[in-house]
Order: sequence, then C-alpha cells, then structure tokens
Amino acid sequence: MAEELILLDEWLSMFGMRARIALAEKGIEYVYKEEDLDNKSQMLLQMNPIHKKIPVLIHKGKPVCESINIVEYIDQVWNDSVPFLPSDPYQKSQARFWADFINKKVGDVGGRIWPGKRDEIEVAKKELIEGLKELENMLGNKPYFGGHTFGFVDIALIPFYSWFHTYEELCNFKVEAECDKLIAWAKRCKQRESVSKSIADEKDVYYYVANYRKRFDLD
Repeated sequence: MAEELILLDEWLSMFGMRARIALAEKGIEYVYKEEDLDNKSQMLLQMNPIHKKIPVLIHKGKPVCESINIVEYIDQVWNDSVPFLPSDPYQKSQARFWADFINKKVGDVGGRIWPGKRDEIEVAKKELIEGLKELENMLGNKPYFGGHTFGFVDIALIPFYSWFHTYEELCNFKVEAECDKLIAWAKRCKQRESVSKSIADEKDVYYYVANYRKRFDLD
C-alpha cells in the first residue's frame, strides 16, 4: 500500500497535517516526502503544476491536491471504517461549509498574522478571534463538531491548534480566555494518536516563525 501512496508535505503545514491525520485515522501506510518550499522538488512541480503547493497526495501515480479535497478523497477511497463525512446530504453540506469557513477565517487570517507587520497583525487578530468564536458557537457542548464522532470539521481545524501559541505570542492574547470550550475540544482531539503524532509541536512552530520574522525584520 505504502509504495503506491505518497504524501508531499512540509512539517509545519497545518494543511499537510490534515492529510496526515486523515491517513492515520484510516490506518493507511504511505511514503512521506518532506518538501523544501524554497527549493521545490520536480515531483511537486510535476504533480501540482497549477499551484505548486503542498500537500499533494499521490495515489497510484495520480495527484490529489488541496488539503480538504485530500481528506475527502481519503474518506471515499478507504471507506471500510468510520467515515469522516456524514451520510446525510444536508449534514454533509454543512461540514463542507464549516471546513471552508476554517480555511478563510482561520487559515487565511492566520496567514496574515505570522508574517505580518504590527498594524496588519492587530487587524487580523480581531478577525481571528471572531472566527474562533463562531466555531466555538457551532461546536456548542458537543465533544466533536460532528457530535460524538471525530470527523471532517475536526480534521480541518485541529492542525491550527499547533499554531495557536504563535498567534497568541504575536497578537498578545490567549485563545483559552476567548474560547475555553474550543481549547477543551482541542485537548480532547490531541488525546487521539492520529492527532498527537501528526501535528507539529507548538514551540517548534513558534521558533520557526520567530526566526522568519527576525530574518525579514518584521518585529
């Protein structure tokens, strides 16, 4: 199985972490290839010629790009275990909606924080908190976003937990003070081996970002 399945990824990519978690949840063996995004491999350029980004899942020589697309692909191909997406069409549409929300309101906003100038960070901080509060409201008192089962929306969001410390340091706030239920959810997710072994260490992420910001004189 591993010989026909390759993941092109980068260790601190929250989008790559989604693919890693999904593969681990399904118990799928694969070959992991770490990409240097400053010197992209020919395989990456060939397999994702449009965006030239990770992650890329290569299954039997065919590339699957974009992290949410990869998670859904894994769910459909290896469908002999508990599914990530609900079977009900409406509930499925809602899960996809919230995954897209996470991409825009956490992913895109967070992407303005860690490499941003101070004035940009302050604007993005407000948007990030608003987005996280919306997600916490959607979570409610459920153990997971889909109810009692770890699933699609959980996989979409939990990789960002490894970046929360970086956002907190740069934005001077605490996610738990704003969204305590969301942090309790994240800690619950981290108890799963698929998550704990797939997401980056928060201090390693911050160390990378701090060095990046120092190199480009962003502080």
